[in-house]
Amino acid sequence: MATEANSGADHAVDEQAMRDALGEARMALAHGDVPVGAVVVHNGEIIASRHNEREKSGDPTAHAEVLALRDAAARLGRWRLEDCTLYVTLEPCVMCAGALLNARIGRLVFGAPDPKAGATSSLYNVCVDPRLNHNPPFRHGVLAVECSALVSDFFAERR
Repeated sequence: MATEANSGADHAVDEQAMRDALGEARMALAHGDVPVGAVVVHNGEIIASRHNEREKSGDPTAHAEVLALRDAAARLGRWRLEDCTLYVTLEPCVMCAGALLNARIGRLVFGAPDPKAGATSSLYNVCVDPRLNHNPPFRHGVLAVECSALVSDFFAERR
């Protein structure tokens, strides 16, 4: 299985990066997008930080994860991101899980599960599928309450 155990120091690093992703997620609210944020960390530094922009751009692929992976690849000048960690506030969907696998992301950390569309532990778990050529380690549940509340509040206001 690709899940992992982390030390206390790693937990602190993960929580800080997730707080950065939460800050990015809140920026999506300004243009009516679902508040999901993602950051990519390389050698302890955030090299990409994005939020959902589907409503803003009219692009169905403008999920936070895809945009952050694109920016990280551009910043590093390569598509392989095996030495990077992707932090995202909501469990990646099938499209985003596919993108992080194709980017050969070194590690995935996400906050809230997505029981309706999650593809890394809820509905599917592409990160542990032995038929795929890349199975990154992942950690889930980091600041899950805060990440989940942000999305839940967003949808509650629209009902």
